[in-house]
Amino acid sequence: METPDSIQLEAVKRSKGLEWLMTVDHKRLGVMYICSGLFFFVVAGIMASLIRIQLAVPQNDFLPPDTFNRMFTMHGTSMVFLVGMPIIAGMANFLVPLMVGTRDMALPRLNAFGFWIFLFGGCLLYYSYIGGPGLYGAGSAPDVGWFAYAPLTSKAFSRGHTVDYWALSLILTGIGSLATAANIIVTVFCLRCKGMTMFRLPLFVWMMLVTAFLMVLALPPLSAAQIMLLLDRFLGAGFFDTQEGGSAVIWQHFFWIFGHPEVYILIMPGFAVASEVIPVFSRKPIFGYPVMVAASIMITFISLGVWAHHMFTVGMTSVANVFFATSTLLIAIPTGIKIFNWLGTMWGGKIRFATPMLFCMGFLFQFLASGLTGVMLAIVPFDWQLSDSYFVVAHFHYVLVGGLLFTIFAAIYYWYPKVTGRMLSEKIGKMHFWIFVLGFNMTFGVQHILGILGMPRRIYTYDTDRGWDLWNMISSIGVIFQGIAILLFIYNILSSLRKGKEAGPDPWDAWTLEWATSSPPPSYNFAKLPEVKSRRPLWDEKHPDDPDWRHE
Repeated sequence: METPDSIQLEAVKRSKGLEWLMTVDHKRLGVMYICSGLFFFVVAGIMASLIRIQLAVPQNDFLPPDTFNRMFTMHGTSMVFLVGMPIIAGMANFLVPLMVGTRDMALPRLNAFGFWIFLFGGCLLYYSYIGGPGLYGAGSAPDVGWFAYAPLTSKAFSRGHTVDYWALSLILTGIGSLATAANIIVTVFCLRCKGMTMFRLPLFVWMMLVTAFLMVLALPPLSAAQIMLLLDRFLGAGFFDTQEGGSAVIWQHFFWIFGHPEVYILIMPGFAVASEVIPVFSRKPIFGYPVMVAASIMITFISLGVWAHHMFTVGMTSVANVFFATSTLLIAIPTGIKIFNWLGTMWGGKIRFATPMLFCMGFLFQFLASGLTGVMLAIVPFDWQLSDSYFVVAHFHYVLVGGLLFTIFAAIYYWYPKVTGRMLSEKIGKMHFWIFVLGFNMTFGVQHILGILGMPRRIYTYDTDRGWDLWNMISSIGVIFQGIAILLFIYNILSSLRKGKEAGPDPWDAWTLEWATSSPPPSYNFAKLPEVKSRRPLWDEKHPDDPDWRHE
């Protein structure tokens, strides 16, 4: 029987649900972005597991070939556009206003619009499983790979509307990403608290700022290419159709003008997390702050001029090959500077091996490995031999899983107490780290060998006489360890929401402004807007006898 109290409680619950749906608060939008990204991460991870089951043994028919093609297309598209991008947007939304000492993003309604249009785009992509057959009855979900090369996307090879769903959904998620980028830029330039000069910004904010500029420059070419693709498919425009006077290579240029900077759009926030976590857990200021800022800006500029190193096998001129090989090799310099500075920060520090620090140290090792294989692939003759082999698959996953995903885990372990007011379990966190490191290197480390042995990417199955059996089996067993680690991670997040130790405002004894307010922060962030005098305002507050501003 309903009582007045139960009716009132139900009304309060409904109003809280509506508050989340209608919110323009940057923190809630940040949490919603991250939760959406983690949901798609689980879905895309299940697809990856099914792909590895299919490839575990030769002549396997666990998945039908057309289902396999859809799986690797949806896995790649989801991981890049529906996992990496929204989690980055979520971290920026939650942390940038707190770190620059303001109450919200500069354009809160645009912020909410960006989230909802991203989510609509993601749902539209998966709706293709239902709506894909369209007029021609040609199956469901895109099956053309996450970079959708022409002429595979023409109506002759992709009947129905699966490619149309792919293009439309990514145009929508791109609009959401541009809204986030615009908000970050305006917030950082216009809403910094008193005393927060550009060279007192936390490195996290600096790297999110350059990432936002990179998004503004790199995303429009992709959207333009997708609009041209839709014009080809619906109006016969012929941009990518050679029989109509178009060129399939133009699609590759447009896609990779976006596609290679996208790698840095995804990895720069990983750098941002490492630049906050490593100093706090080494108990030292970041080594070479101005050089780290300069290196971030250099990476942004150089990344815009390296796209065609994905196209060495297309048959470009030798001059073009030399230019793009050189520019790709150059980007190793600022990246190497960053690795050197993180190691310099740890050198002589009092390192605490808490879970966020462990994931950052894992990131350093894995990202160094990916950088070395990246240098190898930038050398034209080497790339000609291993282009479109599993060596490239291994390199790519070492960048985005070993680089970005490890730092996303570090970020969640580091800032979860700020978001929820509760600590994650360190014991489960360390189990998560070690099992995931083992599984990750088993899965992707041996794929370098498979690539050298000649196994092409996107292959459905293979014969027993190729020498690939053992390595594929090891690679697939590694997925089991990764799956166990992810289950531990999900359990830790959910159980700590209720049972986790209370965090307090500053559980890590950190130095940036987000730790100056309560955990979780109130809707207005700060009772009084802060004023800063150095790059480590909380250090100044805790150590008035030896503040940083005396030495900067």
